[in-house]
Amino acid sequence: MNSTKTLNLDGASRIHFIVGDPIAQVKSPAGVSQAFQDAGLNALCIPAHVAPADLAAWTAGVSLSKNVDGIIVTVPHKFAYFDLCATTSERGAFLKSINTLRRNANGTWHGDMFDGMGYVRALALKGCSLQGKRALLVGAGGAGSAIAYSLATGGVRELAIHDEDTVRRDALVQRLASLGPCRVVAGSSDPTGFDIAINATPIGMKAGDPHPIDSSKFTPSMFVGCVITAPAVPPMIAAARALGCNTLTGADMFAQVKDLMVEFLMGK
Repeated sequence: MNSTKTLNLDGASRIHFIVGDPIAQVKSPAGVSQAFQDAGLNALCIPAHVAPADLAAWTAGVSLSKNVDGIIVTVPHKFAYFDLCATTSERGAFLKSINTLRRNANGTWHGDMFDGMGYVRALALKGCSLQGKRALLVGAGGAGSAIAYSLATGGVRELAIHDEDTVRRDALVQRLASLGPCRVVAGSSDPTGFDIAINATPIGMKAGDPHPIDSSKFTPSMFVGCVITAPAVPPMIAAARALGCNTLTGADMFAQVKDLMVEFLMGK
């Protein structure tokens, strides 16, 4: 946190948790807390390390505390939280995945998912327009599904999805295609012919990982993105930059996701 500012913490503080398993790696509690306090709110974000088997009981417990206003969700709990919400956004209902919860008037939880919306907002800030573009997305898991939904409803004319788990890939392709705004097909790791290529898998975090998208097929006009935050510049992104591609990193994405989550928790 910014050391020049006094942390506001007392008995009137409103509490928000960020819950995951593990949790030690998350960097957001300080930034989210700072955002609340910069907005003039006496509110904090606190990490909670909760195993999947204990999630429902933990949520029921913290829900009894009348000063707990929100929950931010990280790996591996985003799908589990769909069933722990009384109400969700249309986006959350489609994805059956939630990354932020706030209270309804009756004390139950309302959930939404901002991973995809944050990614699309980050793309726009990097000058990448989706309108009429062909996009390739690798990864149909939690983050990948959310990004796929936001791309498919955000203006692309074609979305191709690649995932080693073909059952998961085909289910996502079919569900997104049924929405109707664009053509949705199964893809491969070959980005040839695409305007936008995005990795939404963890591949690239470990030294020696292959590039999740075939970087030998990148061209300078392609926009190349990734969800990985560590390393800060994954090898595939470095390869794209070397060719002159415009790129987007996981840190760029998370900055926008964090802002969306904070706005939602503040009731905006």
